[in-house]
Amino acid sequence: MAPLVAVVSSPRARLFACFLRLGTQQAGPLQLHTGACCTAKNHYEVLVLGGGSGGITMATRMKRRVGAENVAIVEPSERHFYQPIWTLVGAGAKELSSSDRSTLSVIPSGVQWIQDRVAELNPDQNCIRTDNGKEISYRYLIIALGIQLDYEKIKGLPEGFAYPKIGSNYSVKTVEKTWKALQDFKEGNALFTFPNTPVKCAGAPQKIMYLSEAYFRKTGKRSKANIIFNTALGTIFGVKKYADALQEIIRERNVSVNYKHNLIEVRADKQEAVFENLDKPGETHVIHYEMLHVTPPMSSPDVLKRSPVADSAGWVDVDKETLQHKKYPNVFGIGDCTNLPTSKTAAAVAAQSGILDRTISLIMKNQTPTKKYDGYTSCPLVTGYNRVILAEFDYTAQPLETFPFDQSKERISMYLMKADMMPFLYWNMMLRGYWGGPAFLRKLFHLGLS
Repeated sequence: MAPLVAVVSSPRARLFACFLRLGTQQAGPLQLHTGACCTAKNHYEVLVLGGGSGGITMATRMKRRVGAENVAIVEPSERHFYQPIWTLVGAGAKELSSSDRSTLSVIPSGVQWIQDRVAELNPDQNCIRTDNGKEISYRYLIIALGIQLDYEKIKGLPEGFAYPKIGSNYSVKTVEKTWKALQDFKEGNALFTFPNTPVKCAGAPQKIMYLSEAYFRKTGKRSKANIIFNTALGTIFGVKKYADALQEIIRERNVSVNYKHNLIEVRADKQEAVFENLDKPGETHVIHYEMLHVTPPMSSPDVLKRSPVADSAGWVDVDKETLQHKKYPNVFGIGDCTNLPTSKTAAAVAAQSGILDRTISLIMKNQTPTKKYDGYTSCPLVTGYNRVILAEFDYTAQPLETFPFDQSKERISMYLMKADMMPFLYWNMMLRGYWGGPAFLRKLFHLGLS
């Protein structure tokens, strides 16, 4: 399927790619729990659970610390995806193939790939068990298992995706269905949802809304489209500076937003979506759609929910400044599977990786880490086929911007960064352990050295 628009790669991407990661982190002086060991078929100095962005990045960094032969990754999938680009795939601006590489090609050379699923964690005995019954012990454990998509928690899904006019940019199986639904739109309600759970890339549910609105204008269908964003949240965005900018765009483009509305059922055969009013539990209403984009409920992976490393909500229970587990000092977490109180994004993983790398290296030397993760995360809010508001912020929901201009303004340059520079940084820098977020770049700009 040909893309709607072709975005020219910016040569400045190579300049930005020169800036490497920065950061260390602070940890408490806990006694490492590395004495016990179960009867294991294999033992590694560092065991990484998960081969997504956090897992591959940390495996690469740990390879430099302890040697490739002492590091292993447990990951069942044969394909590795750069998922942030799926927003543009769902809008026809990028091909799905551009997000896809083999897992083997991104595993650091020499690092052992255990192609299996994690079935059980036993941190008291410093080992894990896989689906195939294999027991693996470790000295240090890094948990990077990501987040689980729970489409089945919406009645009528995932089987409803077999029908036309419905898609979801959150799954490789359904992202191209979004583009098909967008192309096939004729007249009526274009409906976009946000669930009543934590999600990864919390801006993505509205990015596809803005792109769809732009597509309707481009194809002469805007006057026939009633664009509706139903969100379980009580605000359009959690950082006021960017929320104000988005509200202005919503007003200008005549988009209807309904807060505290949670999708609970899809009747795909009738093109109906059922929502519950969270302010009035039990009250529901039905919307007929011509196009529906579903953001699924999400949760911690089931294997973590039932493990000793999880908090009461099922997330890996780590210190928010050190990423070290609160109970097991030789266990660490990174990315979407943790209970870090920041937005779950690839940009957050990049920033965490630099901090966690330095943290573990100092702990290995029986030293106390000194730097702290500040909650940095980023959300390039795509508002059109050539416009992005680059939201960057910290734990306190205060802007933590990289560039010396107002990032709440829509900019072509930020779109080019989202569409071309960020994928370049991901494949060539982050996964190779050379990109720990833009802190160094931000310091250069703010010192006036750029």
